[in-house]
Amino acid sequence: MKKAWRIKKNGEFQEVFKQGDSFANRQLVIFYLHRDQQQHYRVGLSVSKKIGNAVVRNQVKRYIRQAFLEMDLNIKNNYDIIIIARKPVKEMDFHGIKKSVNHLLYKTNLLLKNK
Repeated sequence: MKKAWRIKKNGEFQEVFKQGDSFANRQLVIFYLHRDQQQHYRVGLSVSKKIGNAVVRNQVKRYIRQAFLEMDLNIKNNYDIIIIARKPVKEMDFHGIKKSVNHLLYKTNLLLKNK
């Protein structure tokens, strides 16, 4: 995932939390906010220390980023998306995390219909 497609600043996170909508499943929580001026979606990740040590947290973040990379053409542009990991995600493999991310995007209508 390109660095320009990531949300890094705390103010941008807070804006999505306060003004955006959210949805959750057992493993992940998604917050999303529509942005007219953007050409591509941006993703911010939050993985708490409750999930595990740095190795586990970084692995979860890599899996989520890779899931977005593989579904890149199917995701609507002009959105800021924040994904928050919950505890059950630490026992999941890449395919389980990708399926969970896909479920969240489908339920929040962030996937393109024709693809």
